[in-house]
Amino acid sequence: MKRHIVLLAVLLAFSACKREGPGTPPPAAGIATAPAPAAPSMPAPVVSGLPDFSPLIERQGQAVVNVVTTRTARGNALLSDGARDPLSEFFRRFMPEAPERGAPEQRGQGLGSGFIISQDGYILTNAHVIADADDVTVRLSDAKREFKAKVVGADKRTDVALLKVDATGLPVVTPGTSEKLKAGEWVAAIGSPFGFANTITAGIVSAKGRTLPDESFVPFIQTDVAVNPGNSGGPLLNLRGEVVGINSLIYSQTGGYMGLSFAIPIEVAMDVARQLQTQGRVTRARLGVRIQEVTNELAQSFGLQSATGVLVAWVEPGSPAHKAGIVPGDVILKFNNEVIDTATKLPRLVAGSRPGTPATLEIWRKGASQQITATLGELPPETTARKPATSPQVRPNTLGLALSELPPAQRKALGIDYGLVVEDVQGAAAETPIRPGDIIVGVNQQRLASLDQFNQILSQQKPGSAVALLVRRGDDMLYVPIKIRG
Repeated sequence: MKRHIVLLAVLLAFSACKREGPGTPPPAAGIATAPAPAAPSMPAPVVSGLPDFSPLIERQGQAVVNVVTTRTARGNALLSDGARDPLSEFFRRFMPEAPERGAPEQRGQGLGSGFIISQDGYILTNAHVIADADDVTVRLSDAKREFKAKVVGADKRTDVALLKVDATGLPVVTPGTSEKLKAGEWVAAIGSPFGFANTITAGIVSAKGRTLPDESFVPFIQTDVAVNPGNSGGPLLNLRGEVVGINSLIYSQTGGYMGLSFAIPIEVAMDVARQLQTQGRVTRARLGVRIQEVTNELAQSFGLQSATGVLVAWVEPGSPAHKAGIVPGDVILKFNNEVIDTATKLPRLVAGSRPGTPATLEIWRKGASQQITATLGELPPETTARKPATSPQVRPNTLGLALSELPPAQRKALGIDYGLVVEDVQGAAAETPIRPGDIIVGVNQQRLASLDQFNQILSQQKPGSAVALLVRRGDDMLYVPIKIRG
């Protein structure tokens, strides 16, 4: 009420300033006066008032549930976010604190949220909410009904889980679309922070399409809506009362709300739920490449006019990409006519396709663009890693790289034709991410066949130009640009 009174006083004062008061003197006689310029028209206010969220919670609140899990654990094994190091704290899951390390085996309880998407009892929540749970109980917002829930399935890659309770005639949410969301738009979250059921908090959309560490398949919605432990799995709603996302992550150095919250777009969640319900698992297509951003230096090395597309750093032998003829050094510009403007866009487009379907890729290779068709495979649930060995022999190089040739047996073990092992890093190379133990397998868009070939390529470069070294480290491949010094 006080806020409204102050605002009214400000508006009255502003209008009073625009009118001449009774004490305003007239212009002096005999002095010509120019006509007063017309006052500029004032633009309409951008924000006309604060929204009222009460109808929203009245319509949708009954379909939001409290998800209670029990599990047996020893020590701090109940922690859903792993060890208490700075990296794991960076994006902490919304689960309560667990017993201290070294505590005896005990029954622990976790609290989260969810929302009903069908009258016959299907419920969406986060995969981490029900992870390793022995029992899952769903409590409705009226606090009078609760049901034992069956976990239909969970997808860790998107952090989405589907539950089922034996009930009919349940209240359901209204699904919307995140595509129409705009930065600055009002949104609200309903959930059970710290166990306080049916709590609503509000804020705005801060950004869309956020990419977070180790999250390749979800274009997160970032908001400043206050969410805390227990909000996980609850809905993010727009002012029309439509669910646009599932609250999943927060940025926190304390475990509580710090102004940065992240939600899974509802389209992603509903697609996962549909697959879990119909086939019990989620299938995604795969191409079989490892990629990286194209920097200005890399674009210069490959003859691109601008830093666009994604650079193929490695192609898995026998993969769809390998069968289609894609090679390291190719720059993928488009996938099925979709322009690839970020390195995170390609994995999402590929994963969102159906395994076994053909995909058309526009690539940049050796100064020209061309089209390649690849038949997509299916993404396996897990990948395996192999550890390479290195040779102790040392050879100098003008870039400051001490290199040795990788023995044939180790080449075979790594599945490469040729490689140069980095034994020491000095000079210009010391300013790059290259480090001892890395293996150089290519320069620009050429695969290496000998140390002499490597040195010859370098000798042909002009001072000030850049070369891109294709570096293998473990199972990862990365192009590293180095400028040639005069």
